[in-house]
Amino acid sequence: MAVEAVLFDWGGTLSEFVSLEMIDVWTLAAHHLAPTPDREAEVTARLVAVEERFWERTTGSCASGTLADLIAEASDELGLDVAEAVLEEAALGHLDAWTPHIRHRDDAVATLRTLAERGLRIALLSNTHWPRAFHEHFLERDGLAPFIEARLYSSEMTHLKPHPSVFEVTLDAVGVRDPARAVFVGDRLYDDVWGAQQVGMRGVHVANDHAPAWEVEPDAVITRLAELPAVIDGWA
Repeated sequence: MAVEAVLFDWGGTLSEFVSLEMIDVWTLAAHHLAPTPDREAEVTARLVAVEERFWERTTGSCASGTLADLIAEASDELGLDVAEAVLEEAALGHLDAWTPHIRHRDDAVATLRTLAERGLRIALLSNTHWPRAFHEHFLERDGLAPFIEARLYSSEMTHLKPHPSVFEVTLDAVGVRDPARAVFVGDRLYDDVWGAQQVGMRGVHVANDHAPAWEVEPDAVITRLAELPAVIDGWA
C-alpha cells in the first residue's frame, strides 16, 4: 500500500540524542541556587534526578507533563525557587545558550526535502515537557520547519506516546484517514515503533544504543535518516 505521510519523532531521531534535555539549564540554575560554589554540582545532580523521576512517572502512565510541572516539582524537592533561577537565565541569555548541545542530524534537512518533493505529508510528534516555542526555535534555526507541516508536542496534549490518541491526532493533522498509509520514524522501540504499529501504522526504527529494548519487530531499521526514502520506495 502506498505511503501518504511520514511522521517523525524529534529527540534522538531528527535531533541528535542527549540523555537529559535540560542538563545545561539545571547547571545554570544551580549556579544561582547553590548556597556556595562548591555545592553547585550537588544541586545540579538533585535537579537531574528530579527530571529523571519526572520522565519515568509520565512515561509509565502515558500522562503528559509540562516544563512548568517539572520546575514546580523541582522547587518542592529542593525547597528552593527553581522557577526564579531558570527564568533569570531565560532573561539573561538566548535559548541557544541554554541548550548548546541541541543539534539536528546532518542528513535531516536533505531527507525531509526528498520526502516533501515526492508529495509525502510530513509531521512531527514529540514526547516533551518543553513548550512549543523551544522546539520551533531549533527547527527554524536548522532549516527543518519549512518541510514539517504539522508539529505536535505532548506538552500541549493530555497524553504521551505510545498512547494511541496522540498518533491519531497527528494523522488527522496531515489528513491521513488510513493509518496503513502512514509511517512513523523514531529511535524508541516502545514509544515510537510499538505505539505506531498499535494504531495500524508502519514503524521504522532508527537504530541506536541509548533507547531501552522492547519486544517488537520494526517494519524497517535504519541507521541514518538518508536511508529512509529508499525504504519507503520499497513499500510503494
